Amino acid sequence: MYKVMLVEDERWVRTAVKRTIERTGLPFQVTGECQNGLEAMDWLQEQDADLVLTDIRMPVMDGLTFLSQLRERQAPVSVILVSGHDDFKYVQQGLRLGVFDYMLKPVEIAEMTACLNKWIENVGERKQAKPAVKDVQELTPVERVLTLIRERLPGEITLTDAAAAVHLNPSYLSQLFKQRMNQTFVDYVLHARMNEAERLLQHTSLRISEIADRLGYADVAYFSNTFKRIKQRTPSEFRKVLTERE
Repeated sequence: MYKVMLVEDERWVRTAVKRTIERTGLPFQVTGECQNGLEAMDWLQEQDADLVLTDIRMPVMDGLTFLSQLRERQAPVSVILVSGHDDFKYVQQGLRLGVFDYMLKPVEIAEMTACLNKWIENVGERKQAKPAVKDVQELTPVERVLTLIRERLPGEITLTDAAAAVHLNPSYLSQLFKQRMNQTFVDYVLHARMNEAERLLQHTSLRISEIADRLGYADVAYFSNTFKRIKQRTPSEFRKVLTERE
């Protein structure tokens, strides 16, 4: 059974698409539903999907930005755009970003069946046949910690948490990490969180206070000062520069 995630801000549309998928009788199951691209990115950090069906026009993070973020992170998931008739110029952008296919709303059963069958023939069978590249047990402790940090973003992870996850003494892990990464664990996590803040400022419409909260900062002023120390601009200044460039 192939796992599908739906990304659409209108609940009734998600319900309609889900029922259409079920009525094709093909081996697909909707295992995740999200209202926008940012929510979908968060979901994919905790879960996995073989196929994503996403709308284009959504609040917070639209479908094309979501697709671009997936490609930057090299997420191993196929994407099909489900768009309105007025969105074709955006569909063209999506095709350049590597979407598998697109369908126009409302999606009929015959069209959904043809699209999903094409996906099975071109992608699905290869996905099931492809062996895992590297089992998690084969990773070094530092590689496993790096994976854990990525999974925990946008939240925080402590050295004690990481050491417990890889069954090492915190002091020993700290030494290993610095030898491998040429920076301390704390500095690496801090830069990773500020990079995530930068991404959210650039690609979402979340308020600065909401971004601070997502990253685990209760004090917005402290978050802004930390961001400025790492990025040489406050979050507000960073967004202002982006706006001026546009």
